Amino acid sequence: MVLHVVLVILSLLPLLEAQNPEAANITGTAITNDTLIWLSGKWFYIGSALRNPDFKQEAQKIQAEYFYFTPNLTDDTLLLQEYQTTEDQCFFNSSKLEVQRENGTLSKFEGAEEHVAHLKVFMKHRGFMLAFDPEDKNNWGLSLYANKPDTAPELLEEFLKAVKSLGMDESEITYTDWKKDMCSQQEKQHEPERKKTEEGP
Repeated sequence: MVLHVVLVILSLLPLLEAQNPEAANITGTAITNDTLIWLSGKWFYIGSALRNPDFKQEAQKIQAEYFYFTPNLTDDTLLLQEYQTTEDQCFFNSSKLEVQRENGTLSKFEGAEEHVAHLKVFMKHRGFMLAFDPEDKNNWGLSLYANKPDTAPELLEEFLKAVKSLGMDESEITYTDWKKDMCSQQEKQHEPERKKTEEGP
């Protein structure tokens, strides 16, 4: 079964509200229209530090991944169109994420259960993090995303700082490799439809 990293994280790692000082460093602030507009476009999954061994194992299978966010400011959702390379094959997935503006979180329903991730943006460095289970040391983790595969050193520094704030080590981070991407052709095929979606009715 192919697990797409964003869906893995949002579906399998439910979060608790951050209440301790360490968690405060990795959770974001309220999401505004400006935040959602800023998130619009193409993002690259850079890497993650996941304490849960099962989720870490799944993340290690991902060779490369990028996706498009298309925000809907009216119904507070993000359309997610995701391209993942696993075992030298490209897999595409499309879904919607719910936006909780006041909490600074994104969520997805799996059946009747809602799973949540804290969003922390770094506008200056063109990247963002998703924080998972900041109060559960057996399951907590972080993932990093950037607007290009060559991540700014300052953004990586922020990510490493956040990883260490959870008591995790740099060796626990799993990175992707853009050179192993196998989705470029499929992405091009979807381009006309994606542009139509972005432009709206």
